[in-house]
Amino acid sequence: EGQESDIELLEDFSAALYDGALCGLGSSAPNPVLTTLKYFREEYMAHIVDRKCPAGVCRDLTTFKIIDARCPGCGICVKACPVEAITFIGKKLPVLLDQSKCTKCGACFDACKLRAVEVA
Repeated sequence: EGQESDIELLEDFSAALYDGALCGLGSSAPNPVLTTLKYFREEYMAHIVDRKCPAGVCRDLTTFKIIDARCPGCGICVKACPVEAITFIGKKLPVLLDQSKCTKCGACFDACKLRAVEVA
């Protein structure tokens, strides 16, 4: 539920904490936040603007998809899915991922060594 203005708010709070701290620990506390904002701002923006999690760790913002061209139909993802959201179809379209059943656990992503499952 973030907004673009939240990034500026994080920067302002970090500056206030740094300036107002009475000890070294307080003045270094905002460093992780400022560092991630500096080096991973695009991740923040993807979450806020696109409502997507590029890393695939935020369940509410993650969608998995199966790339047909990479999928050999081995069935490993079908076996890995704990909710049977993936079904084996056949040779031309090996597997089908039913998004309405998917719990976004990432088991299919972790199981597929051919990278046929992607974070969308």
